[in-house]
Amino acid sequence: MDVSSITSPALYAMKQATPQTPASEVGTVMLGKSLDVAQQMGESMTKMMEQSVYPGVGGHIDMSV
Repeated sequence: MDVSSITSPALYAMKQATPQTPASEVGTVMLGKSLDVAQQMGESMTKMMEQSVYPGVGGHIDMSV
């Protein structure tokens, strides 16, 4: 598995940081990147669900005891 192409918020923040960058600024960059990734994942999930072959599947749960 090639992990060199994977970008994480922490890696992005470390690349952007300089020795003079305060820790709070690095944390803010990490949070911003995390929010961007979460938004992209949500949009992808919504798109995937809209293209579902069986849109009604999973709408109800049948349980018996």
